Amino acid sequence: MAGRTQRELYAQIDTELSWSESDLPERERTKHVHRLHPYLGKYPPQLVEVLLRRRFAPGALIYDPFAGSGTTLVEATVQGMPALGCDVSAFNCLLATVKSAPPDPPAAAAELERALALPPGDHPASPWLERWYAPRALAELTGFRAALDGSPQRDMLSIVLSRAARSARRVPHHALDDTRAPVTEPYWCHKHRRECRPVGDAARFLRRYASDTVRRLTEYAALRRDVPATVLHADAREADLPDGIDGVVTSPPYPGLIDYHEQHRYAYELLGLDDRRELELGAAAQGTSARSIAAYCAGITEALAHTRRHLRRDAAAAIVVNDQRALYDDIARRAGFRLESRSARHVNRRTGRRAGEYFEEVLWLVAAPARARAAR
Repeated sequence: MAGRTQRELYAQIDTELSWSESDLPERERTKHVHRLHPYLGKYPPQLVEVLLRRRFAPGALIYDPFAGSGTTLVEATVQGMPALGCDVSAFNCLLATVKSAPPDPPAAAAELERALALPPGDHPASPWLERWYAPRALAELTGFRAALDGSPQRDMLSIVLSRAARSARRVPHHALDDTRAPVTEPYWCHKHRRECRPVGDAARFLRRYASDTVRRLTEYAALRRDVPATVLHADAREADLPDGIDGVVTSPPYPGLIDYHEQHRYAYELLGLDDRRELELGAAAQGTSARSIAAYCAGITEALAHTRRHLRRDAAAAIVVNDQRALYDDIARRAGFRLESRSARHVNRRTGRRAGEYFEEVLWLVAAPARARAAR
């Protein structure tokens, strides 16, 4: 949206898709399972809710080729729409699966109580874990990890473990999202406005998040409809998709902004997850050089083109993106879509904090006629 004046921007804003902080506080943006685990960069469930209701009816199969933390899948299941998501990150798939699966709060509570009762562990740890955790914290995390083996609630336990591991790292309280090196000495904490010490334990986080998880699963259970939700751990450019998908609601990764594997490194280390970062589109480590942007565009185009081949003839796709580089008109055309509409939304907050104003666009795409695709 570069090059437009503020007046022009506000004239194009879709007010139904824009909220102020007072209208949509964090507790609403992170309702029920949407805060089972922090996730940098997710879009608000209220946005997905509006987009789904505008275009699709209960029973429609909704696909998100960049599923991330599973926001689209969760909101689709609440509206009675079968959901399918795909992501190349094993952690993202784990989180999206736990969030969108039919919850069983009593079973979750029982397994969490068992896991919390286990003693601290002394399993071998990787050098990375030993660097980022105090010995006591690491022992408590590995003790809880022992409960995963053979548990019917393994995925849910893994998310509680990961959430506690995120908080128990040797990082400043005010910099959980972007710390690049562990802290081992007292530091000035901008969150608490006083001197704080590095975290030395994990048990309190495990107890806190265990209770919070049961509460959130219980809230979701009262809202979720009886529809399937499936998560594919795959590259969206070649995922094994069913035919007849009714619609797409997604927010693709932005080029050079977030490393979705490194963001959750603690989970990969503790859980032994399959690391496929070499397939990640737009990862921060790839930068924003002309060559990287070209590779990003090619990858998103391939993913959307592959998706289009499995859509119903009358299907539509909603793409939520900050297209400041004006990439998506060409991406959509090359992927075989026609841009049906474009509207702006003012983003008061997604996840994390930012200075200044920020805007996104919602692009509604429909498959281009075969003749138009042949001419491109």
